[in-house]
Amino acid sequence: MLVRLLYASRAVDGNLNETVQNIMQQSREHNPQHGITGILCHSDQVFMQVLEGGREAINTLYSHIVRDSRHQDVVLLHYEEISERRYSGWTMGQANLGKINPSILLKYSALPELNPHRMSGKMSLALIEELMASAAIVGRA
Repeated sequence: MLVRLLYASRAVDGNLNETVQNIMQQSREHNPQHGITGILCHSDQVFMQVLEGGREAINTLYSHIVRDSRHQDVVLLHYEEISERRYSGWTMGQANLGKINPSILLKYSALPELNPHRMSGKMSLALIEELMASAAIVGRA
């Protein structure tokens, strides 16, 4: 059974670039062998990540993320069973939302900044879909 999980968190460390690179490297090493695909979005000290894969693999990974010392204020935004993946082309794609046109963020949020803790899961997924359509996601693997 395939599932899709979307969560948001805040970075603990002030060096976001290093933290993102560490997460991306770890994802690329871990995810293929566990059948996990997804996208990591980040801006300022905020993360928003969608994960897809088998229910057991995704639940196990999410439990690690909740305990990961790089994250705080972890909140589950969306979880659903799916019949097919949307993000199968990425072991872990990424988008730096600090480089995205603010008008895209304004379509889904009250302010032109990434704050998924104040967005619905549905709006957060819609934002990620738009980023995919606009080719703002990088790191195909």
